[in-house]
Amino acid sequence: MMRWPVFSRRARAGESKADSFAGRQWPGLRAASAGEGALSYEAQVREAYRNAIAQRSIRLVAESVASVPLLVQGDEHPALLLLPPALLEAVATQLLLHGNAFLETGLDHRGMPAALWWLRPDRMTLETDANGWPASWIYRPGARTVRYPAAGDAARPGLLHLKAFNPLDDHMGMGSLASASDGIGLLNAATRWNRSLLGNAARPSGALLHEGTDGPLSAEQFERLRDEIEAGFQGAANAGRPMLLEGGLRWQPLAMTPAEMDFAGAKEAAAREVALAFGVPPMLLGLPGDGTYANYAEANVSLWRLTVLPLLTRLLAGFSQHLGLWWPGLRLEADMDAIPALWADREHLWRHVAGADFLSADEKRALLGWAAKGAAR
Repeated sequence: MMRWPVFSRRARAGESKADSFAGRQWPGLRAASAGEGALSYEAQVREAYRNAIAQRSIRLVAESVASVPLLVQGDEHPALLLLPPALLEAVATQLLLHGNAFLETGLDHRGMPAALWWLRPDRMTLETDANGWPASWIYRPGARTVRYPAAGDAARPGLLHLKAFNPLDDHMGMGSLASASDGIGLLNAATRWNRSLLGNAARPSGALLHEGTDGPLSAEQFERLRDEIEAGFQGAANAGRPMLLEGGLRWQPLAMTPAEMDFAGAKEAAAREVALAFGVPPMLLGLPGDGTYANYAEANVSLWRLTVLPLLTRLLAGFSQHLGLWWPGLRLEADMDAIPALWADREHLWRHVAGADFLSADEKRALLGWAAKGAAR
């Protein structure tokens, strides 16, 4: 909302001109500078999903991870049924945001895995023993408390804990949301500022100057004048409405400084910072001014090579190790030939391998990640 300060020629004692114009900063920036404390993880996630750049970056990476077909020994291996795209997307999102992902394994009547359920990492607490080693995980969904063993076996499996590297913690990972939260807060504050400005006819506020000779306005006059301005002249519905002034009052528009008007530049810089935190090339989000990549296809390949595939590799390694309790030697892999963004790179590899006359057919197939002819994949 616009503020309508009333100024008198007589400045109040001890008040400078700079003090009179204080508080005309972005509300979000003012709150951040006041040191209100860091937001909780849940509050940071809500802010991120309210922002178009952050939400699109998260969904782009997580949905790309979930779209990759998986391979294992034999196309009908039961382990593939435990990893539907929805589960992969949820786990990738948690690992990207929080840096930790937890999954519980449900067993059937034969003692074999029947389902995997992901758990919210912000509800998880680790208990350690006297030596600092993990003893148990405590999950608190609401008022309930569920305890899981830190390590398990095929008969009583523990939680599958996937994490990103954290240089400051021995057991818990570090996500990308913490580094992106400042940029997200700046984007959301700029959006609220611009929306408020548009709601007030896209013009900055002004001041009523009292030039009367009878002294400053009384408290009753000040309150009545403020109420009349808020009721009859404030807001988009009253844009352009003429004011009728009396009693020595004069309207003085206040212009914005160049720093205050540079919203577009500030938002672009913050948007690029958020995209960088989640590993998404800004070009893929429609952000202008990115000269790093020659074209859209190159940026898409960079997303897959530098962000999606490393994240997917981490997930599959954890799933393979955990499910290996029931299927020893299990190795889950991504079907690289089914990723359209990497077809150009795969074509170059096929051309080089096909031209190697000193290799046998089975050796060439092994270099491409395929099984020998007549063998099960």
